[in-house]
Amino acid sequence: MSAGLSHMSITFQVHKSTIFLSQYPSNTLQTLVHFSLPHFCQKRHSSSYTSSSPISFQSLNQFLPFCNSNNTADSLVFINSNERRKVIVGLSKIIKRDQGYILLGFSRKFCPYFLVKILKLLESRETAFAFFKLSFRNDSVSLMRSSCVAAHILAAEKLRFLAQDMVSWVIRRIGESRIDELVDFMWASHHEYESDFSVLDTLMRAFLNADMSSPALEILVRMRELGLRPSLSAMVILFKLLIRTGDYGSVWKLFSDMVLKGPCPNNYIFNVMILGFCKRGLLSISESLLHLMGKFRCNPDVYTYNIVINAYCNAGRTTDALAWVCLMVGRGCKPSIATFCTVLNAFCSVGNMKEAVDVFDMIQFVGLSPNIVAYNTLMNGYIKARDVGQANVLYEDMKKNGVAPDGVTFNILVAGHYKYGMEEERDKLLRDLSALDLLPDCSLYDISIAGLCWAGHLDEAMEVLEEMLEKGMTPSVVAFNSVIAAYSRAGLEDNANEAYKIMVNFGLTPSSSTCSSLLMGLSRKGRLQDARGLLFKMTEKGFSIDKVAFTMLLDGYCRKGDLAGAQNLWNEMEGRGKFPDVVSFSVFIDGLSKAGLIEEAHGVFQEMLRRGLRPNNFTYNSLIGGFCDCGNLDEALKLEEEMREKGLLPDTITFNIIISGFCKQGSMKLAIEAFRDMQEKGLVPDIVTYNTLIGGFCKAFDMVKADEYMNKMSASGWDPDITTYNMWINGFCNSRRMTRAMMMLDELISAGIVPNTVTYNTMVNAVCSDILDRAMIITAKLLKMAFVPNIITTNVILSHFCKQGMPHRTLMWSQKLSEISFNFDQVSYKIMDRAFHSVQDNAEYFRGTSGKSLFLDFLMYITYDYFSRNRPGQKKSPNILELIANGSSGS
Repeated sequence: MSAGLSHMSITFQVHKSTIFLSQYPSNTLQTLVHFSLPHFCQKRHSSSYTSSSPISFQSLNQFLPFCNSNNTADSLVFINSNERRKVIVGLSKIIKRDQGYILLGFSRKFCPYFLVKILKLLESRETAFAFFKLSFRNDSVSLMRSSCVAAHILAAEKLRFLAQDMVSWVIRRIGESRIDELVDFMWASHHEYESDFSVLDTLMRAFLNADMSSPALEILVRMRELGLRPSLSAMVILFKLLIRTGDYGSVWKLFSDMVLKGPCPNNYIFNVMILGFCKRGLLSISESLLHLMGKFRCNPDVYTYNIVINAYCNAGRTTDALAWVCLMVGRGCKPSIATFCTVLNAFCSVGNMKEAVDVFDMIQFVGLSPNIVAYNTLMNGYIKARDVGQANVLYEDMKKNGVAPDGVTFNILVAGHYKYGMEEERDKLLRDLSALDLLPDCSLYDISIAGLCWAGHLDEAMEVLEEMLEKGMTPSVVAFNSVIAAYSRAGLEDNANEAYKIMVNFGLTPSSSTCSSLLMGLSRKGRLQDARGLLFKMTEKGFSIDKVAFTMLLDGYCRKGDLAGAQNLWNEMEGRGKFPDVVSFSVFIDGLSKAGLIEEAHGVFQEMLRRGLRPNNFTYNSLIGGFCDCGNLDEALKLEEEMREKGLLPDTITFNIIISGFCKQGSMKLAIEAFRDMQEKGLVPDIVTYNTLIGGFCKAFDMVKADEYMNKMSASGWDPDITTYNMWINGFCNSRRMTRAMMMLDELISAGIVPNTVTYNTMVNAVCSDILDRAMIITAKLLKMAFVPNIITTNVILSHFCKQGMPHRTLMWSQKLSEISFNFDQVSYKIMDRAFHSVQDNAEYFRGTSGKSLFLDFLMYITYDYFSRNRPGQKKSPNILELIANGSSGS
């Protein structure tokens, strides 16, 4: 093309539409659109548009309208890196085909006709939708309407799926408050482009894609009023959404509507409903639907039975699942191999190998042949049951029957041999594999190293790696990753780093899993600076770093409470094009919530929603916990309701958090209501649930109710743990029932539970206020239990000196502790400050020696002596009598 063409003019014929043109000023209402391309054509021939230099992510903005708006930087967050890459490739192809003038026209104004042309030129639906998400930069009325016109045109040109994608995205962006505005506009403008059914079907599916069941049902009503019959596939999606959100009333109304007005329910509809109710744990409804199918001339097929059988297996009712297999056979429906593998896996998971073998034999009885999945499942069951010999027999039987073992088979057997010390069998298997040439040598070594790692023999795994290197064999990245991950999980991050260095020295390029494993080890140990440095070095060297690695490090910062570091990493993550996913957002929200920054956590949550990401249970539980900790139960309950509306079922953790929130506020009646609601929802309370309620009643001094729920906990199969006993002991101590507290302490020890520092400190705090004789007896018991004091013990005793009119002894012991470099905390300094002011305000405090003061001195000396003996470079501790005598003479 000659240079003179850089100033050429282009003219387009544009479709006349009064609805579309009415959006623009009168001086633009022309049939012809005219513009010149000097700027674009100059770029078209520059190196930035050649194949050797592709379009960069940042330069995407030049093809989009509103490039100078404040939303420019935000548009990239709505698509992932793979989508961006596809858009860049697609735009490059358009330019190479000399059709870049369309891009320039669109970049100047968001014109639906230019947009449709570009979307069609991008060829794939995914790429076209990604470009539209980039282009839709704000939720203004004009942009919404232009996008709707584009969707009309696409539907008219038989691109209805892309049209549905676009409308659903617009719905998500504009929010529920403006839904009616969108529907009215699309309905008013559709006659020029598509039929009544086409536009209503697009709207219905768009609402379904956006998880909005109520508007979708309204569209369905409008279709019925016009005498239109909805498509069966749309009804399937609607059923799935209604069941997922728990709107069972609408489910049955919709089903009745289909029966009366069509389309008539078929097997697929029934299977969707049965699967949905099974996932919600409503097996009785699922069974009823299966039996109802015959009335609608639908016979349950293998998929129908498999859904119910799988649900019973997941519910732990494996015997009932097997009964359904027999019923299925009796009704003339032949089970599939998947049917048997499901039941087989369920029996193996609970260690019932007798029934598992019977199910395995049934496979051949019904005329099927066991496949590799069935063999591997039964083999894994034998390994878990420690019957490695039988697993080996099954392996030989598998080979005789012509079923070729795969990598899973070898992993199961080798791991079992390593785990249970059957080295001869392991070596025989590896030789067998090598001789049969079933796997390359490197894969055999990979399996062997992985097996050693599973068995916890990490040093031996490293020796195998070194042996390979000595033989001139280069281990695979998989082998190194197994060792690095195992070392990191075991907290041996230095060993993991050594394996990583060997890996790099031998020219192997670390994978994203390598980096994630290394960062996991360092982050868990709190070595965040080292982890950050490693991340920077690996990035500099061009190694593969994915968002999982960033999330690992982000979790480390949040666990340590370094939220400034977490925020910096968050910004860096986005700056490097690693846009956070649901897991990353959830980790950050959890960290902020636990730090008490609930407003900031909620802001990140809203940003997550704005980017089109769907929160999971962990996300909601973190936020609910944050609001409960801040005492905002109303907001916590709103979030729990929002979970249900979005199809997420509150789990045991959710209810435990809410119950804890009520208990902290002393609202035990509401806590019990939440507990009952939890059970009505089919959730089983765990030990945390019971401990929370027992603790709440103990704090409210209602030991009768605490005893009642202790009995309920035992009846439910939960044994009291150290937390349960600590709360009981604390409750009795607070209510001055020391004899009962001691009985609970004896019961704790009899149950084989070891008291912890919370137990000791609770008792120490109580004995300091108790009558002297009993206090001495209890203290003697504590000393026999190898009582180990900590900072809380120290604060408790120092505080009691003040409470009992001896602030000067608080100061004296504080001085003694400071001489051994004791690490006081903020509570310690507050106690010392209070003691100092008490001495200053009243110099006439009793300074004599009493039985109580000697007892407190005795407790304090035990604490002092422990810290003195366990400090670096300690000296011989002074005699207790000298300390007490010196203290009594004044300080």
